[in-house]
Amino acid sequence: MLKVAITGGIGSGKSMASNIFKILGIEIYNSDVKARMLMSQNSDLITLLKANFGDEAYNGKFLNSRYISDIVFGNSAKLQKLNSIVHPFVTKDINNWFSENCNCNYKIVESAIIFENNLEHLFDYIIVVYAPKYIRIERVKNREYNTTKSINTRIKNQLDDKIKLQKADFIIKNHNKLIVPQIIEIHNKLKNLSNHG
Repeated sequence: MLKVAITGGIGSGKSMASNIFKILGIEIYNSDVKARMLMSQNSDLITLLKANFGDEAYNGKFLNSRYISDIVFGNSAKLQKLNSIVHPFVTKDINNWFSENCNCNYKIVESAIIFENNLEHLFDYIIVVYAPKYIRIERVKNREYNTTKSINTRIKNQLDDKIKLQKADFIIKNHNKLIVPQIIEIHNKLKNLSNHG
């Protein structure tokens, strides 16, 4: 079984691509969803977050995500601190998920920050979903009603697209080409690579 990651900048369409892979029968691990789950349920992680961000990081048993967002938004040092606390737990969870038996050629981890957190070593292949910055900004504005300035702040915390594209094993262009045929082609290549691995 191959270990595959799908990544891309905010608004690139990686979740849409993941959903198409899911329709093809591929198991998907959504890092954002799993990280929030671990931050709400893992007692060791909860203790670390309270120690570093204060008891206000939680409303009783519930993660106070707005409070944490306000702290890390636009503050790269605080964001880095948050990531350094949460990501070892997520990495361990990903490895456990990969080790579960499955009658499949490959599994996919969806994460926006594979390269930013130096997680390439966890995967056999990495798929990058790409769309130009101006298109991504418009998509996120339409989706989340954010300002261009706040979206640009989030983009600055992510690795430059050119570097991501250089590091990619597969690229899905989500702006000037139909996305489904590209995904089916990658799906068939990964099945083939798994069978001959």
